Parts: sequence; structure tokens; C-alpha cells
Amino acid sequence: MTLKLTNTLSRRVEPFEPLVPGEVSIYCCGVTVYDLCHLGHARSYIAWDVLRRYLSWSGYRVTFVQNYTDIDDKILGRAAEEGSSMEAVSERNIEAFVADMARLNILPPDRMPRATRSLDAIRTLIEELEAKGAAYSADGDVYFAVMKHAGYGKLSGRDLAEQQDNAAGRVGTEEEARKQHPFDFALWKGAKPGEPSFPSPWGPGRPGWHIECSAMVREELGNTIDIHLGGADLIFPHHENEIAQSEAATGQQLARYWLHNGMVNVGGQKMSKSLGNFTTIRALLDSGVSPMTLRLFTLQAHYRKPLDFTAEALEAAATGWKGLNAALGLASTASAAPGATPELAAARARFTAAMDDDLNTSAALAVLFELAKPLRALANRLERGDTSAAAEATSPSLAAQGELLRELAGVLGLEPEAGDAAQAATEGPSTDEIQAQIEARQAAKASRNFAESDRIRNALKAQGIELIDRPGGVTEWLRN
Repeated sequence: MTLKLTNTLSRRVEPFEPLVPGEVSIYCCGVTVYDLCHLGHARSYIAWDVLRRYLSWSGYRVTFVQNYTDIDDKILGRAAEEGSSMEAVSERNIEAFVADMARLNILPPDRMPRATRSLDAIRTLIEELEAKGAAYSADGDVYFAVMKHAGYGKLSGRDLAEQQDNAAGRVGTEEEARKQHPFDFALWKGAKPGEPSFPSPWGPGRPGWHIECSAMVREELGNTIDIHLGGADLIFPHHENEIAQSEAATGQQLARYWLHNGMVNVGGQKMSKSLGNFTTIRALLDSGVSPMTLRLFTLQAHYRKPLDFTAEALEAAATGWKGLNAALGLASTASAAPGATPELAAARARFTAAMDDDLNTSAALAVLFELAKPLRALANRLERGDTSAAAEATSPSLAAQGELLRELAGVLGLEPEAGDAAQAATEGPSTDEIQAQIEARQAAKASRNFAESDRIRNALKAQGIELIDRPGGVTEWLRN
């Protein structure tokens, strides 16, 4: 099979064909660094990290660029609240971003340009647009003339004429009065009193949000790239405006494939600070949720679909990761494995087919859990002190299965956790505590106190421990 991706631009699932055989250029819209990253960022950057890892695993040489927006109204507002500076707010949150992404095992981009370090490229692009009649200046501001770009609306499917009719009669502002068309957008904003500013041919000011990405894409990767990434909330106006200004300047297609991830809902509602359901990555991980549990949770849903965050769903993901983590931990201790068997080759093929199907990580995870099943069972036996299990752990066939499990889990960025990082994945009664409960249950059964026997079984089951009664009065257990 060939990798197929849902292209927002064409609204179709298309075979992926890079501009240069064997190479892939990717630009991912980064964060505006005014605050800590939230669950929506985690969902987005985990999805795109998996795309990058899968392309690399498939043999492509990938160049991955992601930007920082380090000047913005929100950053300036936060600096004013704190009595600090734009630079201080940006640097603090850039450091926090790097730390949060590392905890989630997200690979660092190859390059991370910043808006304030790309000002020459931004000013040059604006001048080109002005020279081509696609932009105009007004009282220190510079605007893009949307009516000069025939393809405006092709990404989002929006019709300018219809939007203008819908906007008729709205209250005008001073900025609106300077525009030639209500939907023209700022490329350069004239400086306001007390705000940081940078020199330009139009006077002191700072770049608009949309022009930053267009300039950084061109500066880092060229006029046309393979894949442009972002959240669905960026389709309009941000990505629509990127296309308009880039293609008006260069006359070339900005990106061949546009991929967008779905949004995060919390308990069925859109995540929002105003609703009080806003959670940062840092707060969630510091609460005891393991990074790999969060990563597994996000990958259980297709990247294009909304992700509903609930305590129950997160708990289910923690249980799933507990078993997978145990299998990966055992696999990492296995000796060198022989060549793949037909069964393992088939498992690899199923994993590849799932990922080629528009990054169907849910189906890919099913392959991982299938591979993990015997390793997980063996890990449970080793924990119980089963002496025969130690010999089985060195089995060549099991070693081969463990090697494939580690490899495919790595494509999804899932790595075994130990110690504090895996606390949430390893919580539960100890082996000694389980054995004591089993003995108490056997005593209850011997005295025909079946109600107490059932109570002990159910209590252990609630803690993830399944009891299995064998002939001869022997009781084994599994940690689910």
C-alpha cells in the first residue's frame, strides 16, 4: 500500500507523493508563547510527531520545521499584567514548551524559527506583495487585498461575496475604515504608544500574525513544501491567509498537502478557560498521569476526529498502558531475536496498512496490543514468582515478538516507563498484598463464607487484579 492522507485543500484522501522522491518537507504551525501549553497542543503535536516518525520509519528523509510566534497581542497583554516584557514572557514559555514536549516524547523539530528573528524575511515578503498590487499601506499599517487573490477561500470553502453580505450593517471601527475590503487583513501593524516596535519602510510597528508563517516557510523550506500542519481551528483565517499571501507573492503553490487535527472536548464541551475546563499539559502530568498514558489516550482516536477528554477515558487509557508498559519492559530485557516469523511479518504488514490508511493509529495500536498479549501474560507470571516463566522469557520466538513490539511502539512514540514516570501505570496492590488476599479468600471458602470470598475477588478486580481458580485449589492472578 501507499501512504494516503486526507488533504484539507482537496477534501479528499490522496496518495502521498513528495516533491522530491525520498524527501519530505513539513511545516507545522507552532505556539504563541504567552502561556503554558494545554491539552489541545498535546493532541496536535503528538499527532504530527507520529506522522514524522512514520515517514522516517518508512525511509523518507524528513525536514520538520515548527515556528514560535513570539510577538502578539496576547504576549503583550500578559507582559502588561505581570509588569514584565515581551521578551521575558516569550522566553519563559518557550522553555516551558520545550520541557513539556520532551516529557511527551515529542521529537524536537529540525528548526524552530521565531517571528522576531525573521523580520527581514517578513518585511521583504510584504514589499513584494505591495509591489504586485496585492497589498496596500494605510497610516502605518499594511493590508493584504483579498479581492486581488482569485483563489481566496479555496482551503476553507468560504465565499467572500457571501461573507460580505452576512457582514453588512456591522459596526465599523477605525481599522475597518482604513481597509479597502472588510476581510482584508493586516500584514504589518503600525506601532501603538508604549508597545515594542521594529523599523520598516512603513514606519515602526510589528508583523501581523499570518505573514509570519508565510515568511518562515519560504525562508526555511522554499516556495512550495510537501505538508503543512495545524489544528482545524487554523483553517480559517490563518491558513487561508497564508495561502493567499504566499501564492500571491510567488505564483506557486504553498503546500501540496494540508493536514488538520480535530479539537479537544472536555466532557463533551469545547475546552475553554471561560468554561473552567481548561487543563495544561504540565498540570495534568504533575497530577500523576503518566506521559505515555496521555500519549496513548490521544492516539486511540483518529487525528482528524474530535477527542473527548474525560476522567473515565483517561483511566481506561491508563489501564491499557499498564499492560502495554509491562510487555515493553519485558521485551526490553530480551536477548537478540532471530529473523521474523510469518506471523510477525503479518503483524508488521497490518501495522503498516493501518498507518498508510491516513494514520489510523487506533488500528495500529490494536496490532501493538496483540503483540503485547503473551509478553504481558509472562510479565504477570514473573511477578507472581512463577519459576517456569523465567525460562520462557529467554525464548527466541518471544524475543522476536518483543523486538517487533518495541520497534512498532517506537513509531508511535511509546516507550516503556519506570519509576516515578510510570507511577500511574503501576499503581495497585503489591504481590505480597495480593497473595495475602488470596489466602484470606481461600480461608473464607474453606469455612463456606462465600460472601466474603466473593467480596475479596470483587475488591481485587476493582484494583485491576483478576483471579483464576485452577484445579486442586490453586488460584493464579493477572494484573490487568
